[in-house]
Amino acid sequence: MSGSDIAPKLRDVAAGMLTPFDETDTDEIRDTELAATAQWLYDGGIRLYLACANISEYHSLTQDERIETARVVCDALPEDATVLAGAGGSTKSAIELAQAHQENGADGIMVMPPDHIFKHEQGVVDYYHRLADAVDIGIVPYIRGFDATVGLLRGITAHENVVGVKWAISDIELFSECVAATDDDVVWMCGMAEPPAPAYYYEGAEGFSAGVTNFEPRLGIALFDALEAGDDDLAHELRDLSFPFMNLRAERGEDNVYAGANSVPAVKRGLELAGQYGGPVREPLVELSDADTQRADEYYEELQAGLERLDVA
Repeated sequence: MSGSDIAPKLRDVAAGMLTPFDETDTDEIRDTELAATAQWLYDGGIRLYLACANISEYHSLTQDERIETARVVCDALPEDATVLAGAGGSTKSAIELAQAHQENGADGIMVMPPDHIFKHEQGVVDYYHRLADAVDIGIVPYIRGFDATVGLLRGITAHENVVGVKWAISDIELFSECVAATDDDVVWMCGMAEPPAPAYYYEGAEGFSAGVTNFEPRLGIALFDALEAGDDDLAHELRDLSFPFMNLRAERGEDNVYAGANSVPAVKRGLELAGQYGGPVREPLVELSDADTQRADEYYEELQAGLERLDVA
């Protein structure tokens, strides 16, 4: 799928594919469960997928595992689904991974945030442009975890093969400036899940990433449809349903100083509650505490009740 073909597909809610590690040996990945979850999300109405993504525990995967998990997702889905596969690391490694994803059927490449300690704005632009030159499918830079400027985003998006931006920096004013300063053909996505999706939509984000939607697709689809229809009241009610679970995701968990440690295990618990296989996490993450697991279960039930109250089919 060319860059021009994929751009309209980004105007949607994007589900992130969690990696189903084996419950007795986390060095193993259950490919059949990964394929089953992708198909389950598709049956639930999801059409845009993030494979080998941050929520997939990207940095806990080997290069071969990144290639294989993205391939499994691509193979599991019908042709009308769109898969963005993650690639990052050194320029050479990222290019090799992006090219493997393209060969295995990915529709686009989500370029992971450069994790280099030392970098220069022009060097960051060059990094994205080299990846954009290396594949025939469109790329979507994931902007998170590093300082961004209007000039940086203008430079990155100047390449014709940069078709979208997944924005995950909590600075809506800067986001608005970047959207205004770049070409209208670039599709901006809110990469911080459902809670800020309405606010960012009003400032130019035409799609958003999933949080709760990863295990309850009805929520994200209904939220996106409400935003597109201009039904602000419904959009805010749906957004509000995501708060309890998303707040749990943002927490550190017990005996821990690192923010967001609950993020992935909480969503994996949500998948289990929805009848899918979530599986354990890999280090440096740990499982939810018993108390947080109980909260996740309670919030899931509250979510179901809220969707029923709003008559979300």
